[in-house]
Amino acid sequence: MTVFGVETLAAAEGILAIGAHPDDIEIGCGATLLSVQKANPAVDLRWLVLTGDDVRTGEATSSAELYFGAATPLTGLRFRDGYLPYEDPAAVKDALVEHREGFTPDIVFAPRPDDAHQDHRFIGELVGQVYRRQTLLHYEIAKYDGDLAPVNLYVAVTPADVDTKVERLFAAFPSQKTKPWFDEASFRGLMRLRGVEAASPTGYAEGFLAPKLVFG
Repeated sequence: MTVFGVETLAAAEGILAIGAHPDDIEIGCGATLLSVQKANPAVDLRWLVLTGDDVRTGEATSSAELYFGAATPLTGLRFRDGYLPYEDPAAVKDALVEHREGFTPDIVFAPRPDDAHQDHRFIGELVGQVYRRQTLLHYEIAKYDGDLAPVNLYVAVTPADVDTKVERLFAAFPSQKTKPWFDEASFRGLMRLRGVEAASPTGYAEGFLAPKLVFG
């Protein structure tokens, strides 16, 4: 088990967060990104969202601005929700490769490659192919399918950043409020559980699957 303080991640000059859906990033690693930006306001933080219609893409843009201000670059692609990887998978990989050519991050956040949802899983697998020299941190999302699995890296986050993450999720994504899984107790509960596992000094943590970590 590895427990990171935010300062370790904040040493990165560039961070890319990738989501299959407009709210994946915020649910999976929103508190970590808030903490990193507080520790290093100069970090070049960028978001890439692969699917979304007009409503959902608009929510993603609003969320990026709400979380980090209008200076946060967000690229919203329009692949059909629910159809990855069955519809034009080569185009999705091409989009990731093209994005890599324009920005080389130190750390990439993305869904887990063993996620029960096929679109999350597909993106998690592709990221490992496209970003081979970066630190990959695969975030988790609780869901009906019951796919929560052990993590091997924890990032301690503050109660204030937990509060901000939850408040801004509900402010930015009104279209999701009727979903049974879009619930304050579940968002807080998972961060509290990972905090217990990590013996986090703040009581809270976000958990990640890190396939490779290199120190030196």
